[in-house]
Amino acid sequence: MVGVARSYRPVLRDQGFLLPPDMREWLPDDHLVWLVLEIVEQLDRSALHARRSNTGPGRAAYDPDMLLALLIYAYCQGVRSSRQIQQRCVTDVAFRVVCAQDVPDHTTIARFRAEHQDVFAQLFTQVLQVAAMAGLARFGTVAIDGTKIPANASVDANRHRDWLAREVQALVNDAAQVDAAEDAQDRDDNNNGAGGQRMPAGLRDRSGRAERLRTALAEISAREDAANQADQQRQANAEARLERSQAGKSVVGRIPRGPHRLAEAQAHLAREIARQQAKLERRAAIIAAGRRPMGAPPLPVEQHSHVLRAQRAVDAALAEQTAPPREPAPARASSHKAHRKGEAVVNVSDPQSRLMPTRRGFLQGYNAQLAVTADQIIVAVQLGQSTNDQAAFVPMMHAAQHIADHLHQHTELPQHVIGTVLADAGYASDANLAAPGPDRLIALNKARDQARNARAAPTPQPSPAGATPRELMRHRLSTDEGAQLYKRRGATVEPGIGNLKKILDRFSRRGLAAATSELHLAAIAFNLRKIHRAAHC
Repeated sequence: MVGVARSYRPVLRDQGFLLPPDMREWLPDDHLVWLVLEIVEQLDRSALHARRSNTGPGRAAYDPDMLLALLIYAYCQGVRSSRQIQQRCVTDVAFRVVCAQDVPDHTTIARFRAEHQDVFAQLFTQVLQVAAMAGLARFGTVAIDGTKIPANASVDANRHRDWLAREVQALVNDAAQVDAAEDAQDRDDNNNGAGGQRMPAGLRDRSGRAERLRTALAEISAREDAANQADQQRQANAEARLERSQAGKSVVGRIPRGPHRLAEAQAHLAREIARQQAKLERRAAIIAAGRRPMGAPPLPVEQHSHVLRAQRAVDAALAEQTAPPREPAPARASSHKAHRKGEAVVNVSDPQSRLMPTRRGFLQGYNAQLAVTADQIIVAVQLGQSTNDQAAFVPMMHAAQHIADHLHQHTELPQHVIGTVLADAGYASDANLAAPGPDRLIALNKARDQARNARAAPTPQPSPAGATPRELMRHRLSTDEGAQLYKRRGATVEPGIGNLKKILDRFSRRGLAAATSELHLAAIAFNLRKIHRAAHC
């Protein structure tokens, strides 16, 4: 038997209003919303006010400062839907404080976010200045990494050129039929004295489907042109490799497939045979001169591992050249998902998004790049369409350098001078290693292999003279100083990516520019949460 309590607190749902009459007493002084409102007041918001017309008849417009603070605070809470923001303004005390209980409609919120998307990048830089004045953003080490973020589009919405062309033509035909029917109706109306009352075409097509399909078709044409240019560049690079190889110069990397593969493999084999033969002849000359050669005798040419490997490359190129061409698998015309291998596809919901490979499969989205300082302040963001990270390193490094110089001019603090840039093996390339800019450590293989090599065979300073940028980087990562410094990369940027995805795990808006503005907005919210946490530690 459950015991009966002597008394409970009364549950008086018909009780009159008991909240303090002053909103400033509704929340504690250290609540995040007060920091957001305070920092928004410090920002330069002239660009927002310049675009808001508050003259003429009708109801007065919402204050852009309030809408900006509402958006930033909503992103701090991981709320990105304009409908959810409107609902929170009714049910959440902090949201009600931001909007002062004058709840904006979700269309007003969405329109404000869309109309001012190019302003968020400037506001992101201003918030970084606030963080710098608060003693944050330590640039001693800056880690760069990328993450794939889903777009507001489905993987199943990808289509190939033939499908897009058929749909666009069908829409054009339908539009022609509708126009003909409406023209006939207009003539009948005019004959009857009613006058033409046809609705404008822009108002009839509310979905914008035709425009999206045309954009998708233009996007796929641009991608095919880029692919053709890349093929031409690869062909030119293969010809340059062949010339170097036939001239007896060493060539780094695997021999690319194509019409020059066999010729380069044969030139490589001839070079390895000549190299080993020269060793044998030098030893024979030393013996003929009556001297005793040093070291073990060289292996015969046909037994040396380099010659054997080069011979296998020749055999593989010959097999590829003599193999019968494969017949392409027939594509099912009835299914839009049955894309032929290598065929370009584009998403009809967000044509600028891309299929991105991840550890859990493919997603439809963008490649977001982040530069994070040692105290986990995001100082630069970039959104791209490439699945590869290499091309993003130099722009991100220069963006971090620019921000560091900008902050140092305002604070003159030594912590706002960029030190070492850290990046994983996904950014390793000769161009990134040799590009001008700040000091950097870029892994050349997986982190666990790199750490194991540094422990097993540590390399003393200094680095060898005349080494290539890749050799210099490998040597530095093998030193105690380099290995310990590189260890900071994962603990710097990966928690930042994880926490950013708590704010922005999927884009709400479509298009590269719109998604980029949303990424800036999420980075603003991320840094404000860091400032708030640092102020109350």
